[in-house]
Amino acid sequence: MTSPELKVEIAGIEFRNPVMLAAGILGTTAGIMRHVYEAGAGAVFTKSVGLREREGYPNPTVVEVDCGLINAMGLPSPGIFELRGEVSKLREWGVPVVVSVFGSKAEEYAKVASMAEEAGAVAVELNFSCPHVGEVSLIGQRGDLVEEFTRAVKDAVDVPVFVKLTPNVSDIASIARRAERGGADAVTAINTVRAMAIDVWTARPILGNRFGGLSGPAIRPIAVRCVYEIFEAVDIPVIGCGGVVSWMDAVELMLAGASAVQVGTAVIYRGMDVFNELVQGISAYLSKMGFRSVSEVVGLAHKA
Repeated sequence: MTSPELKVEIAGIEFRNPVMLAAGILGTTAGIMRHVYEAGAGAVFTKSVGLREREGYPNPTVVEVDCGLINAMGLPSPGIFELRGEVSKLREWGVPVVVSVFGSKAEEYAKVASMAEEAGAVAVELNFSCPHVGEVSLIGQRGDLVEEFTRAVKDAVDVPVFVKLTPNVSDIASIARRAERGGADAVTAINTVRAMAIDVWTARPILGNRFGGLSGPAIRPIAVRCVYEIFEAVDIPVIGCGGVVSWMDAVELMLAGASAVQVGTAVIYRGMDVFNELVQGISAYLSKMGFRSVSEVVGLAHKA
């Protein structure tokens, strides 16, 4: 039997497989991101970058809990003027890189996105969803701002624009529709879930910022629900993100409607091998079930 087709197309871009590095994990230097791609990822997403250098929050910024990680990094960033050199290297090496962008104003998002495009990004992902940075999380909670900011970036670039959505809203499908109305070529769901951890011996919050974002296996059922709801609400592709550790996790998100999946916390738990393991697992599943391509699985749970 012929091996199933693992290539996926999102907003006109062909990726060699549907497993991608999520923004926020390892996406800081060209060397590291190239290593991720060589380990089997279909694409790499950079750590979110703004117009200027940003320090982030004081330590501690990460705490491990039973069900995953809570982080409050505060979006530390070297700024797009520094990161664009790393993006250019990746372009020269043939590594498809999507630059994750943040800012406080629509004009900032547009400027950073434009510079990312010039450096060689195949697409940009708008971070409207970091739960521990006030100005960013506020954008993602308001449909009117999501639409406005998305349109501003679409007017500034020619590459596809992905919008990363927050689960910390009452109706994520309606926010996805506003992103689509603003011109988004795809949406990513989800970012981390707002969370907190307290040290029982000192009676104090553990994180320097007090509140952070929960990632890892605990949020996968939330991600599945969000992807499922969004798939029924929009006509643009959905990229699933949240708690993907095994190939079954990835396939579950695809069945819910994800055209591809991003991997973040699992890289910390499992190392670089996780990308190849996921790709091989997805391929074996497709073969066993008689599917010829990834596209045949996407959204299948809606037809059951």
